Amino acid sequence: MTDLDVLADTLRELVGDGRRRVLLGVTGAPGAGKTTLVDELLTALRASPPPGCEPDAWVAHVPMDGFHLADAALERLGLRERKGAAETFDAHGYLALLRRLRADTGETVWAPAFERDLEQPLAGSIGVAAPARLVLTEGNYLLLPDDPWPDVAAELDRVWFVDPPDDLRRRQLLARHERFGKSPEHAARWVRDVDEPNAVRIRATRDRADLVIDGTG
Repeated sequence: MTDLDVLADTLRELVGDGRRRVLLGVTGAPGAGKTTLVDELLTALRASPPPGCEPDAWVAHVPMDGFHLADAALERLGLRERKGAAETFDAHGYLALLRRLRADTGETVWAPAFERDLEQPLAGSIGVAAPARLVLTEGNYLLLPDDPWPDVAAELDRVWFVDPPDDLRRRQLLARHERFGKSPEHAARWVRDVDEPNAVRIRATRDRADLVIDGTG
């Protein structure tokens, strides 16, 4: 287990004097706890910003999930029953957003969010203001070798891989599916037929990460 305070200190050191914006990617298989880790980091980082950084604005969070294709698009593409696979995201749109964030032009950058209750993306929901010196972004496919994912990884200063034991990850994933409306039977089928094939593909990218976090605490 990697201590949260150590991770937060690592990010503060990476930001340094804040002259340039730093992008951290957090990846891992479905249900690994990526968002939980990011939320904990955000709380720790906002409580203690580096010198010269604005406490409430120096760190921002832009999830890759906002680049889910809408269900209407997935229906047209015949991908509705594979929602969550790499090809069901606007990966090039996500790459374009990272490049805008990297450019650090002094303007607010607006990003889409993903509404879990609706299971749909919502455009222009997240504003990353100019004072943001650190942007955390999490997503399943940040380290894939297929186009355009290597270009995505190239925009990130570091990529951390969250890798809990598979039994814990599956329990967390089943609980999440049920929490957002799937029956236990539907959730189990979705994990088996959709999430687990994606997990195998993602797990194969683990060795490309800058840091592996066991995700158990």
